Amino acid sequence: MTRRFLLGFDVGSSSVKASLVDADSGVCAASAFFPESEAPIKALKTGWAEQDPESWWTYAKQSLQKIMAETGATGEDIKAIGISYQMHGLVCVDKQLNVLRPSIIWCDSRAVPYGEKAFAELGTDKCLTQLLNSPGNFTAAKLAWVKENEPELYNKVYKFMLPGDYLAMRLSGEVNTTISGLSEGMFWDFKNKEVAGFLMDYFGFDESLVPDIVPTFSVQSEVSAAAAAELGLKAGIPISYRAGDQPNNAVSLNVFNPGEIASTAGTSGVVYGVLGDINYDKKSRVNTFAHVNYTKDLDRLGVLLCINGTGILNAWVRRNIAPEGISYAAMNDFMASVPIGSDGVTIIPFGNGAERVLENKEVGCSIHGVNFNKHGKAHLMRAAQEGIVFSFCYGMEIMQQMGMDIQKIHAGKANMFLSPLFRDTLASVSGATIELYETDGSVGAAKGAGMGCGIYKDNNEAFATLKKLAVIEPDEARRAEYLQAYANWKATLAQVTK
Repeated sequence: MTRRFLLGFDVGSSSVKASLVDADSGVCAASAFFPESEAPIKALKTGWAEQDPESWWTYAKQSLQKIMAETGATGEDIKAIGISYQMHGLVCVDKQLNVLRPSIIWCDSRAVPYGEKAFAELGTDKCLTQLLNSPGNFTAAKLAWVKENEPELYNKVYKFMLPGDYLAMRLSGEVNTTISGLSEGMFWDFKNKEVAGFLMDYFGFDESLVPDIVPTFSVQSEVSAAAAAELGLKAGIPISYRAGDQPNNAVSLNVFNPGEIASTAGTSGVVYGVLGDINYDKKSRVNTFAHVNYTKDLDRLGVLLCINGTGILNAWVRRNIAPEGISYAAMNDFMASVPIGSDGVTIIPFGNGAERVLENKEVGCSIHGVNFNKHGKAHLMRAAQEGIVFSFCYGMEIMQQMGMDIQKIHAGKANMFLSPLFRDTLASVSGATIELYETDGSVGAAKGAGMGCGIYKDNNEAFATLKKLAVIEPDEARRAEYLQAYANWKATLAQVTK
């Protein structure tokens, strides 16, 4: 029997993961990632972060080889390829499509002054109404840094790309991008529904640097003969989907429509919701990009809330406060002995750098209300998890002010979502039902490719087999207690940030 596999790549900053999904059953047949230890990030100066794009290609090949061997699949079996990738990075190539310098990746902060200056000089109203964001530290500002600081190299630039565009180029020999990708780099004008010429002119970029624009779900290019020979694939396989990691996480959780929310809670936490109308936060506390199904005729925006101090705080508590050697599961049981609100102990969880949700203030992590006569480790541990949840809810209120009706949160059953206390608190404070699924980014990219090449007619067919693992409803009987604890936390935050 002929097998039909969809191949998904997820280009992260720590590894590249590949998955093969059976197109007919929707089941992931195999996954692998390389390197198995974290990929290196070069930091030649404080605040810099670079990676060699060639390493992504190498890791993609290694991951692919492993899953092909594990499944016994051949190049003939692969029917389409999808790509997810770390957002906001910059890759520059010359006319021969050679990479000119290491990629300046998402967590590199050297371009902040360039984005801030553009925001001030172009005007906040113009930037927010047309870009829906400050130019900030995004791809356009990174390219401006290259133009000013490496002019000889900049003069050789034929096209700029995002990391996913680079992998697609290596697979096909063609350079193209999507509207969603351009929007995350601050190159898309939502008012005029075209490349943001006013920002290009401000930075002095020629519009010829912009890659050809292709729809997110479409046959964007095909695997070249050269790439097929190198990878053991078949020439002509369609590359039919790509998206940044957060929009793609939403795709993997079947989040496409206004009011639907996707969330992750690893080292940092993300709440990503779909908005059906053009809008923005006037204080730029959340970011707004084109979602995967945005078109010039259909407004579908992805509103992105990022909280830096999520799992990293939970891990810090385990190392420094919890009883030695305790597991995360046992930690959750231990802190559950403390009542909602942690008996008055409050933790502000922002100890992992400046927080956009706080207008880029760096307030640090702080502990409040400790009474030496009644509070112990369990109170501090619960207060930390509650503080993380409350920071999510604080950001979600901004999203609601933008017109988002949050009734359901989709998430993978992983990281902080493994904690019943975290899940129950989030559901009960937000009033939203939480649904937990078994999926990941590379599987989402594979299924996106199935949509793009026409194997699936729509997202509902593509994700019909998405496995729901749990449903968490708000605890209506105790919701008043949760909301009071949240109100107390917000009052403390107001004191910290005043």
